[in-house]
Amino acid sequence: MGVEMSTPNYEQRKQIIDDIMQGHASGRETLGTSIRRLRLEVTGFDQATFAAMCNLSVKALYQLETDRGNPTLGTIEAILRKFGLRLGLVAGIPASSVSLREPSPDVARPVRGANPRRKHKGGERRSAD
Repeated sequence: MGVEMSTPNYEQRKQIIDDIMQGHASGRETLGTSIRRLRLEVTGFDQATFAAMCNLSVKALYQLETDRGNPTLGTIEAILRKFGLRLGLVAGIPASSVSLREPSPDVARPVRGANPRRKHKGGERRSAD
C-alpha cells in the first residue's frame, strides 16, 4: 500500500517554502530544483496540472525543473508569484569580500565592439591584403 500525502496546512506550507528558499539562497539547490520542490511539496500537483496553471507546456516546465530550459524572467516571476515569492539577488560570496574598486590603470581593459587582431595558428598574425 502506498503512503497517501496530505495537503500541507498554512504553517507547513510556510515552513516548506522557507526551507526551499534557504536551500536556493545557500546554493544547495538550483532554481529548477526549487521550482520542482515548490510544485511537489507545496501543491502536490503533477507537471501537467501545474504547467496548465502557469500557462506553460509540460515540456517547458520539465526543462525548467531540470535546469535545461531558458525561461524568460516573466515566466519565472509568474511561477514564483503563485507562492508569494519574487525573483531576486542572492549573494554568491559574502558581501564583505566583494571589492568594487576601480582596476588599476595598468590593467588592459577590453573594449566592446573593438575588433582586435586575432592570433592564428603558430602565433603569427595575418596581414590585411
